[in-house]
Amino acid sequence: MHAEIGGDSRSANRWGLLGLAGVTATLVVAMPAMAMPVLFAEIAEELGLSLVQVGAIWGIASLAGLFASLAGGALGDRYGTGRTLAVACLAVGLTGALRGASNSLATMACTVFLSGLVVAAIPQNLHKVCGVWFSGRRLGLANGVIAAGMALGFMTGSMLSAAVLSPWLGSWRNVLFFYGGIAVVMSLPWAFARTAPQEPTRRAGEGGSPSIRLALSHVTRVRDVWFLGFALLGVGGCVQGFLGYLPLYLRGIGWAATRADAALAAFHAISLAAVFPLALLCSRLRLRRSFLAAATVLIVVGVGLLSIVDGTLVWLGVLMAGVVRDGYMAILITTVTEARGVGAIYAGTAIGLTMTFSRLGGLIAPPLGNSLAAWNPHLPFVLWAAMACVGLVALALIRGGRETVRFKESA
Repeated sequence: MHAEIGGDSRSANRWGLLGLAGVTATLVVAMPAMAMPVLFAEIAEELGLSLVQVGAIWGIASLAGLFASLAGGALGDRYGTGRTLAVACLAVGLTGALRGASNSLATMACTVFLSGLVVAAIPQNLHKVCGVWFSGRRLGLANGVIAAGMALGFMTGSMLSAAVLSPWLGSWRNVLFFYGGIAVVMSLPWAFARTAPQEPTRRAGEGGSPSIRLALSHVTRVRDVWFLGFALLGVGGCVQGFLGYLPLYLRGIGWAATRADAALAAFHAISLAAVFPLALLCSRLRLRRSFLAAATVLIVVGVGLLSIVDGTLVWLGVLMAGVVRDGYMAILITTVTEARGVGAIYAGTAIGLTMTFSRLGGLIAPPLGNSLAAWNPHLPFVLWAAMACVGLVALALIRGGRETVRFKESA
């Protein structure tokens, strides 16, 4: 990895960029995403959607991510995170607002797909900012800030979107218009940000930036990136299916709407509270793979518990699964960045590849799990816990290790 960047102004700039990245994760990625599960009841009633159709819509954003995650990371490596994030935030705002104009299953599916297509380019570029400006223990902390921003957005999106914003703004449609406007505004600071002194320019002859073809060719030969991707496929699919189904499941077994939404918010709240301690502890002990395995076990047990319990014990399962969710993401992304053969120069492409696996899991898990609810409403949790077990197997196959990567040496 690169040396730490010195100088007071540069140090202030990197912490400012980290703050901007965390806010972007909250307002542009997480809040609009987690608004959907709590708004699904309103959306389904107005558009006449079934539970399986709701699951398909929840999963279709992940289908879009299959096409965009890897490309978004490669574009960030090639053209710089500032330009990529500015364009992506603008596009997220426009396409996200389009969801509010949907009047049928087909139009909702199309607009959710378009929104998912562009939002998939953002997370890996936020983490690339961390990879360029931070290293060592500080890299884990920096990725923890992004994960905390996600957790904060997930929590506030689930708490406010249906209970506060929809009544205040008049409908679920206006909530989606509102989030779209925020994303458009967030494109402006990225358009003018100096995202990293070490980010390569595009002028001929400088040779500091890998071409998209070279970056893809290099990263796809890194064995550990594939296994980390499979781990994220299992765990990410499990969590994606769980989050989209939980509010509807709890309403279906008699919970009040506000209480059901509070359970979803509690999942994200405990994740937010735990992400920094977990990231710091893991970075200090350098036991990243062990932490990822332990976190996966907790998610399996927490989600699986919901298949056999009712009443107040539901909270136990939700909190067990939630306490490690964003800590898991922060440590896994750090592990990808520091994987042997990756480094900051290929971080966007490598993270994009692992995110592609996550999107695949997120595409499969919601409709497949929701379809099992026709036989028994507890069966989806069994399926999703089993998917997380697949992620545990993938972690066991990782070699580990890290090395410094420079483009000119590996070109």
